[in-house]
Amino acid sequence: MRKRLNPPHVESDEIGLERLVFFSDAVFAIAITLLALEIRPPASIAHEGNAELLNSLLSLWPKYLGFFISFLSIGSFWLIHHRQYRHIEQYDTRLMFINLLVLMSVAFIPFSTAVISENGNRTATILYALNASLVGFLSTWLWVYASYNRRLVKADLKPAAIRRAVIRNLIAPTIFLFSIGLSFIDPDLAKFLWLLIAPAVFLVK
Repeated sequence: MRKRLNPPHVESDEIGLERLVFFSDAVFAIAITLLALEIRPPASIAHEGNAELLNSLLSLWPKYLGFFISFLSIGSFWLIHHRQYRHIEQYDTRLMFINLLVLMSVAFIPFSTAVISENGNRTATILYALNASLVGFLSTWLWVYASYNRRLVKADLKPAAIRRAVIRNLIAPTIFLFSIGLSFIDPDLAKFLWLLIAPAVFLVK
């Protein structure tokens, strides 16, 4: 195979690319960890009997649902990010900047999760959906930038694989944007629609 000639400002050193991936993984991991910190036990837990404690724990179901949905969402975005960087073998300043934007939007998910866990109305639902949609569209931008004319990806990557990755990236933001319209009818139904994201992403190889 003919050796690829790097254009100006494009780097291919493994250490630099590994640092970018490790830093990204750390942000994803911290964002997922922060989700659990939003689920706090009732303040009166030490003085409650069995029945009272059970009722108090069950009353936290919006927080459980928010944690579950956000865990699956961040996990799906991490899976997409991981798959993309299996094919990306070079990087430049613009790629790092786009990657930072992806991580910024991921890091905001615990906040939008906290909002929707405290108040699940239409405004909170739209805030969360917009946040998650932004992650999806920025991830798509990252991939399109890296794969255009095989700029930063493997030189032998097939066009079909590039197209499948674009489709995979667009699944989550499409569902989240659709849920915004659905939230005007029923915010709870819009939230349950988000549960389709993880299996849909996993089904697209």
